[in-house]
Amino acid sequence: MIIQTEEELKGIQEISDIVAITVKKMKEYVRTGMTTKELDDFGRNILKNFGANSAPFVTYQFPGWTCISINNEMAHGIPSSRILKEGDLVNIDVSAELNGFYSDNGASFVLEEDINEKQALVDTSIEALYKAISVIKSGIKISEVGRIIEKTAKDKGYKVIKNLGGHGVGKALHEDPDCILNYYDRHDRRRFKKNSVVAIETFLTTGSTLVNTAADGWTFAGNKGGFCVQHEHTILVTSDNPIILTAKNGI
Repeated sequence: MIIQTEEELKGIQEISDIVAITVKKMKEYVRTGMTTKELDDFGRNILKNFGANSAPFVTYQFPGWTCISINNEMAHGIPSSRILKEGDLVNIDVSAELNGFYSDNGASFVLEEDINEKQALVDTSIEALYKAISVIKSGIKISEVGRIIEKTAKDKGYKVIKNLGGHGVGKALHEDPDCILNYYDRHDRRRFKKNSVVAIETFLTTGSTLVNTAADGWTFAGNKGGFCVQHEHTILVTSDNPIILTAKNGI
């Protein structure tokens, strides 16, 4: 989406605040012994109270209000009776729609005690996200995002998923530019456009480089196992520093 009016900016900021607040409150609410369905129900109530709709359901008929992925699951985990345990790597990905505007936000975190010693992986993903966002402005090559994320991951001994990426967002959940990759593609000549709205996502792992779709038809899991994390902000591209529209989630 290219923002052209103040009303459009207001609309995209409103839904961005909503998804960011929902992610933040879900992170504060989650605890061991809870099912991912209970956590999703909590997120659903927040979105409904704002009058917002689940974008994955509206767009794809996803069987849940939010995506909750655990440990070796990279994305699109279905809320279920699965019980969360101490040390789990939990990813909450919230995308929603309000008044025809869409925004997308996500964060991974270690649940309670870091018994599997994966906080460093989380920290590296957050570092990669902010480093990538910091260079974005109109005219910059989209491939620079992948260069930065990949280098940050490799410097800390981690890998990136090569068949997932960020995307444009705004009037739909997924728009151009699609495939804002986590690795450097020298053939990608596309450049960021001023006033465009994009979701920048990191996909870091301890072992996998690709994801496969699980038997449930939705969940993306690493092809070589290990732990997976994702962090995501929706941003507005400007001629200078980008504006992080989903900043209220606190990551």
